[in-house]
Amino acid sequence: MPRPNPHPASAPPTRPAAGDRSSASGWLILFLLASLVVYWPALRGDFLWDDLGHVTSPALQSLSGLGRIWSEPGTTQQYYPMLHSAFWLEHVLWGDATAGYHLVNVLQHALAAFLFGLLLRRLALPGAWTAALLFLLHPVCVESVAWISEQKNTLSLVLYLGAALAWLRFDTARGKGAYALATGLFVAALLTKTVTATLPAALLVLIWFRRGTLRWREDVVPLLPWFALGVGGGLFTAHFERVGIGAEGADFGLGALDRLVLAGRVFWFYLAKLAWPADLVFVYPRWNVDAGVWWQWLFPAAGLGLLAGFAWWSRRSRAPLAAALLFGGSLFPALGFVNVYPFVFSFVADHFQYLASLAVFALAGAGLALLPRPAGIAAAIFLAALLGILAWQQAAVYRDNVTLYGHTLRSNPDAWLAHHNLGTILSDQGRPAEALPHVERTLALRPDYPEALNNLGNCLTALGKASEALAPLERAIQLQPKYAAAYNNLGIALMGLGRAEEGRARFETAVTLDPQYVAARRNLGLALARAGRVSEALPQFEAAVKLSPDDVDARLQLGTALFTLSRPDEAVPQYEAALALQPDSAAAHYNLGLALHKLGRITEAKAHLDEAAALDPRFAR
Repeated sequence: MPRPNPHPASAPPTRPAAGDRSSASGWLILFLLASLVVYWPALRGDFLWDDLGHVTSPALQSLSGLGRIWSEPGTTQQYYPMLHSAFWLEHVLWGDATAGYHLVNVLQHALAAFLFGLLLRRLALPGAWTAALLFLLHPVCVESVAWISEQKNTLSLVLYLGAALAWLRFDTARGKGAYALATGLFVAALLTKTVTATLPAALLVLIWFRRGTLRWREDVVPLLPWFALGVGGGLFTAHFERVGIGAEGADFGLGALDRLVLAGRVFWFYLAKLAWPADLVFVYPRWNVDAGVWWQWLFPAAGLGLLAGFAWWSRRSRAPLAAALLFGGSLFPALGFVNVYPFVFSFVADHFQYLASLAVFALAGAGLALLPRPAGIAAAIFLAALLGILAWQQAAVYRDNVTLYGHTLRSNPDAWLAHHNLGTILSDQGRPAEALPHVERTLALRPDYPEALNNLGNCLTALGKASEALAPLERAIQLQPKYAAAYNNLGIALMGLGRAEEGRARFETAVTLDPQYVAARRNLGLALARAGRVSEALPQFEAAVKLSPDDVDARLQLGTALFTLSRPDEAVPQYEAALALQPDSAAAHYNLGLALHKLGRITEAKAHLDEAAALDPRFAR
């Protein structure tokens, strides 16, 4: 039986005609509208988990900060300067308003789907736009699109696909301009996320798929510089993950055979989630990988068997083998051969297969296109609608941290990361009694986790159990001697027990370990002020305000120190700045009233004192 092949494998891609361009424009508009509808719940979402670690920090928001993003690895959570330059620009445009970041991510996802469709059209593959639509609407993509941190996925994929399209133009005409453009886009993609280092290998697979052979001089040699760039970028990222982020230690102690077993299981897990996107969760259970357990070898064995079957079938059609090579090859950085920090809590995550999934969607789109026309169209519409509904539901899970972690724990009750993060959030919201069970569950699952021990101590102090808080805080410091937050919280507990000098010493240690730790500086200032050493406290409050100009408490504390030192004229601007940030602050009105009264501005003072009494009856006197 001859294989369906509407275009000869060796035929070069053709330029789109005017009608094709009009059709492409229609698909682009459809993708933009569909993505906005499907991701509407996420557009109103808050910052999640580590989003604030990616969005431009105050220290990097200037032009010099933009230069540091490029020149100083370590100033951002990961050294992806193209990504963080995008975040920098977005912060210039809308600051910390989450809707802007979400909108950019959704639009980049739509653009990536559109470029994917164009790429498949250039390759003369049937079902190109169907494949792109399935990618656009599949719920496994939600984690990459609804989570601001994963803008590195959407932006890098836009650049990756742009580089692939430019390469196909070069492959046809061999022009230097097309090669330079393709190389520039590839480098930009690498500087956004290094999983795109797999592009040159993917292009060789596409060339083999189209022509059935590879030519050293024409096909391989022009890509050798890309391979060098990709290997260099990958090695640097692996080093940064290990040294800068902490992807090393007992949690990553897998042997070579264990990693082979893990790779096979990861491959099938992702393929299964694409075929049946049920029970998608932010943190999946972490498997117990053991090469000594015979049945775990079934995963890599089945993967090799699949490749062998596709290789045999390639005499009739190269498409299945090409798709499998593209899928597995693009997944390689996430298969377990290289340590990445998320392996601490799970070996898999939906966002790891965002790029790799394209190969499966391309095969699915071609398969639907080969069905009889009415049945194929009906199946495509049904699948698109079903996937869109599932994606819309999944997007709502990413509305806020409490919703996200609650959903995670319902699906994976032993997700220690979700317990820890939810406990931290509840504690920060002043709900220590609700936080405590999650913190205790975290420690039951991960007994010597310094962050959880610190959080336990924080909760116990807030619940009036400062004496019980000492042991977990001291244990956290023992496990992580440079843990500034644990020193700060230990200082708070000691102050609560009346051990002021010991508490002040812990605050000093926290500030020494992390000079930009605003809370520790404020606490050190308060400890000094309570000891009557206000002049020594003043520099701490000044540093806190400089580091965090929008911190209302820091402004109030600085103003109070200045007032206490008989400098009410300098205290007034601090209280006014606090009121500008929080107009309904009774304390700011009260303190400003006192300072104005001291300066003889009685009428203004009375107005603020009256407002303080109206806002809080405790100030009625």
